[in-house]
Amino acid sequence: QVQLVESGGGLVQPGGSLRLSCVVSGSTLDSRTVGWFRKAPGEEREGISCVDRIDGSTHYADSVKGRFTISRDNAKNTIYLQMNSLKPEDTAVYYCAATVPYGERCPPFPADMSYWGKGTLVTVSS
Repeated sequence: QVQLVESGGGLVQPGGSLRLSCVVSGSTLDSRTVGWFRKAPGEEREGISCVDRIDGSTHYADSVKGRFTISRDNAKNTIYLQMNSLKPEDTAVYYCAATVPYGERCPPFPADMSYWGKGTLVTVSS
């Protein structure tokens, strides 16, 4: 059974940085497109970044472009999201997700992310 577990969330001041991690177990990561999504209170879930399973190309939502960086380490079955210059509007629960093996590619954000973590809360506040 494929499981994704996020970590690294917390409280940070505006302008600060956090690094989220997502460890995948139960399957290898290298054949899957992976991504990060977030859901703020009262808002719909938003795709913020993904990385392609074949060529490693990355895609970002306009709201995080230039501030966030996604990466993957297939050897460690881990996905990362480096978040810099955080703003209060980045406050949300952040989820990592993965496609089935040889599933959709990125960009754009895959419509069918079959596996999800339970999320980690990021709060940006002074």
